[in-house]
Amino acid sequence: MKKNVLAKLMGVALIIVTVATSFRPSAGDPIKVGVYGPFSGGSAPMGLSMRNGVRLAVSEINAAGGVMGRKIELVERDDEAKNERGGQIMQELLFKEEVSAILGPINTGVADASTKYSNEKKVPQIINVAAGAKVNDLFATTPDNYIFRIAANDYVQSEMIVREALQKRKFKKPALLCDDTNYGQGGRAKMEAALAKRKITPTSVGKFKLKDTDMTAQLQEAKAAGADVLLVYGIGPELAAIANNLEKIGWKVPMIGGWTLSMSNFINNAGKNGNGATMPQTFIENGVVNGKAAKFLAAYKATYKEKNIPVAVAAAQGYDSVYLLKMAIEQAGSTDGPKVKAALENFKKGYTGVTGTYKKPFSATDHEAIHETNVMMGVVKDGIVVPPIK
Repeated sequence: MKKNVLAKLMGVALIIVTVATSFRPSAGDPIKVGVYGPFSGGSAPMGLSMRNGVRLAVSEINAAGGVMGRKIELVERDDEAKNERGGQIMQELLFKEEVSAILGPINTGVADASTKYSNEKKVPQIINVAAGAKVNDLFATTPDNYIFRIAANDYVQSEMIVREALQKRKFKKPALLCDDTNYGQGGRAKMEAALAKRKITPTSVGKFKLKDTDMTAQLQEAKAAGADVLLVYGIGPELAAIANNLEKIGWKVPMIGGWTLSMSNFINNAGKNGNGATMPQTFIENGVVNGKAAKFLAAYKATYKEKNIPVAVAAAQGYDSVYLLKMAIEQAGSTDGPKVKAALENFKKGYTGVTGTYKKPFSATDHEAIHETNVMMGVVKDGIVVPPIK
């Protein structure tokens, strides 16, 4: 009797083990990578360009045999630039789809509402566009931090914007005009801090909401205060409204601001009024210099049939984020989150990408790949972004 019971129990145990084993990913299964960003709405040019860059890199990697013999499978989600949706998507990607890594997002608020889930699940996440999202700041509360970034953060951009305005171009009375989102107000605070270091107080500090089209009151205030340069932080459509409102009130003052002045929906909506707008860039489509960047650009245009990339920075950073992830998985010899994180923090090989050459892009205490040495100022000229005019 005891022998029969024991045999039955052993049989049940064997069935459980067999079933459990059958659901484990095998060595040949795809590596699932989550990608999320705004693929619709006002931020869509950034999101779609990033996604296209990611897709292009994945197609190249898969065509060359994949990663450790496994193909990459993208699990894509549109967060619509909504903070709460970003959190929902991350939970779905991590706990339902069980992705091995995350790429994205675009918007600062979405990132700050969702990255905590990557840290909870111990799954590496490479933010490839959101400049204002918390990354290194997270070490204070989450020492075992799985969030990385390949984008010029707001600290880097704000310093470059203020230096461009005050030191290079010798303006003395900056006015600030930023949107009221996490991104815009984070940029405002950091630009004010960069000005304060130089003992400069803005002549005026204005703000506006997403979808606002009339900023004449804010601009009239800045003009009356004697501003000689406008430092801006927002996204394409509203930045274009600022440029058009400047023309409307007849005030010719330079605009220097965040990288989003390179968005197609700024350049196209502002038209000639956008000429001269200046911003930090990690990649300038019309200023390609290294072989990797030229190859990327040719492949991107052949694949997506676009004369100009809507947001070239987002596409390039999206592309590079995939290759950084690939290299980390290969170095780790695994898709295990802690092992991939450790590899990201201690690259054995450098990486020459579209946005620059990175010997050791990350460390255990610095998860920011891009510093000022990787960034240049771009200028809008006749519908495209070009390198700075010398």
